[in-house]
Amino acid sequence: MGDIKAQIKGFRIGGKIRALRQQKRLTLQELSQLTTLSKPLLSQIENEQVVPPLATLLKIAKGLNVGIHFFFEDEGNRQNYVLTKREDVREVDSVPRPIVNDVSRPYLYHSLAQGLRHKHMEPFLVEFEKREWDDKLFFKHEGDEEFLYVTEGELEFHYAEEIIQLRSGDSIYYDSSRPHGMVAAGQDKARAVAVLYTKE
Repeated sequence: MGDIKAQIKGFRIGGKIRALRQQKRLTLQELSQLTTLSKPLLSQIENEQVVPPLATLLKIAKGLNVGIHFFFEDEGNRQNYVLTKREDVREVDSVPRPIVNDVSRPYLYHSLAQGLRHKHMEPFLVEFEKREWDDKLFFKHEGDEEFLYVTEGELEFHYAEEIIQLRSGDSIYYDSSRPHGMVAAGQDKARAVAVLYTKE
């Protein structure tokens, strides 16, 4: 994401969404109906004004009938692996946080397999803000699985009716078709590696 809105290491998510939507001859209104996301939010995402949270990106991917990896791959990439060095993962505090369900998302994310094609998993480094839990932060996406490994700080993980405390070194693998969400629970921000597997 770096210092350019909605750009992840040269990949404009909004531009990819618009191009694919137009290729499929869908209006913003039709995509809104397919994803249950508002037309203004979709417009902001396409115009690079908002970086969509992962759950929102998953809804858009399903609405456009592609895997979430579509937004992070490079068609010209013929490599068999992608190496992400720690200096390639920049701070993204300058990126505006998207507002979904009337609340701002409590996290930012960096793709850890940028550009690689034909992936079945999508790994991210996710940074969570310290904030109070709000049930509007719940998300679910049918048919997907997720794995989360906390690398720094503490997380309060909400899974349906359960609240699970996760500390650095803890991990959780879960069915993401059930309502879930998380916020940093310690004194500072928290970081985790999240891997999404989308069944297509």
